[in-house]
Amino acid sequence: MDLDLIRVTPRLHMLRFPIGQAYLWRDADDDLTLIDAGWAGAAAAVEAAVRRAGLRPAGLRRIVLTHCHRDHVGAAAELAERYGAEVVAHPLDAPVVRGEAPVPEPVLLDWEVPLYERGLTVPEAPPTRVDREPVDGEELGFGDGARVVHTPGHTDGSIAVHLPRHGVLFTGDTVASVGQVGLGVFHVDRAAAQGSMRRLAALAPEVVCFGHGDPLTAGAAATLQAAADRDAAEPAAPAEPEP
Repeated sequence: MDLDLIRVTPRLHMLRFPIGQAYLWRDADDDLTLIDAGWAGAAAAVEAAVRRAGLRPAGLRRIVLTHCHRDHVGAAAELAERYGAEVVAHPLDAPVVRGEAPVPEPVLLDWEVPLYERGLTVPEAPPTRVDREPVDGEELGFGDGARVVHTPGHTDGSIAVHLPRHGVLFTGDTVASVGQVGLGVFHVDRAAAQGSMRRLAALAPEVVCFGHGDPLTAGAAATLQAAADRDAAEPAAPAEPEP
């Protein structure tokens, strides 16, 4: 599997998978953090992408999982084993990541059903250890003060990651950017996800990175706020499938 590597900012790259994406953050000391881990079996492709970015895979210090779905957890176990990276997930999703609990079933809207079935073609993620289970507001040890933002709705333990000193926000799958920015798909609690989206918009980030769709690097705060306002009045438009 070859991954597209897209430079988002001087310290941030996106790794695009056939469905979904992961993000690579580089600290000033060249320590690396992976936000989500893409597909099972893709560790070698992730390593190759890291090298194409001019970085060393051995610098991987942590893997932060925004939630427990297979296209986000996939390669985390193999990468963590190779490099001793810390695996981070919210306490409510950690049992699913470890294989101790089933993946929660979403409550699908009618138009989401065929998209969901297509997303199930992503390989299942193997059970993956979780080394740290941070809660809302906890610092993560990278990005000059990256913090967890608990965003229940997509799954109970979904999180966003906010780097306030850099103006960067990783939304996971609470928000998507496919066609237009809006609420993501396949939520276990759509109303909770809508509330989480509004909370993320209130952070007024300068750069927004989604689990599905292109990052926002210009007018991000206004676009995210407008999407939250629009979603409060009408259903979100269909977005890229995600299991």
